[in-house]
Amino acid sequence: MENPVLIFGLNHLGLLALDIFNQNNVIVYGFLDDDERNAQKEIGEINVLGTTDDDGFLQLVGQKCEAFIAVENATERKNLAEMLKDRRHIMPVNAVHNKAIISEDAAIGHGNLIAAGAILNPFSKIENYCVVLSGAVIDTNAKLADHVQIGAGAIINADVEIAEGAFIGAGAVIVSGIKIGKKARIGAGSVVIEDVPANATVFGNPAKKI
Repeated sequence: MENPVLIFGLNHLGLLALDIFNQNNVIVYGFLDDDERNAQKEIGEINVLGTTDDDGFLQLVGQKCEAFIAVENATERKNLAEMLKDRRHIMPVNAVHNKAIISEDAAIGHGNLIAAGAILNPFSKIENYCVVLSGAVIDTNAKLADHVQIGAGAIINADVEIAEGAFIGAGAVIVSGIKIGKKARIGAGSVVIEDVPANATVFGNPAKKI
């Protein structure tokens, strides 16, 4: 990546992204964040420059710098992605840790965060704006739609399909071939052995709707 990157969101995802870009020798231009408590805050030598709708900084995106969305809330992340597409006509870059293990046959879209120790096996596919945290495994032929979040240490087995906006908690196990519906939530440590419908929340071993 030749241009520096502007990180949208100062939270634990923003800090993860900062570390990933630092590890990859990518210059971080600064943060944009809407929390007033973070105004003008400094993280090391990196400053919070303004809010996520600050037009002065948005005009730099696509010309002098790239963008990465690190906002934790999936709806806010989606709104920012649409704003950047409409106003700046760009797709955010990926933040992929240099200690993630990614098969040459895996497919990755745009704006994804893949943390240290995550594994993407052959023919797995991740669309856009997903978060795959440390130690998570995305096995062969598994598919993640847009805005999916996979917690640390979760195991997404072969041929699993996860729909847009779903959340998989830390340490959860999704058995091969399972389908997880749109905006479904899987509790931490759960073992999912049957399909989960859209908007459902499941928890336990085996996971049950709650």
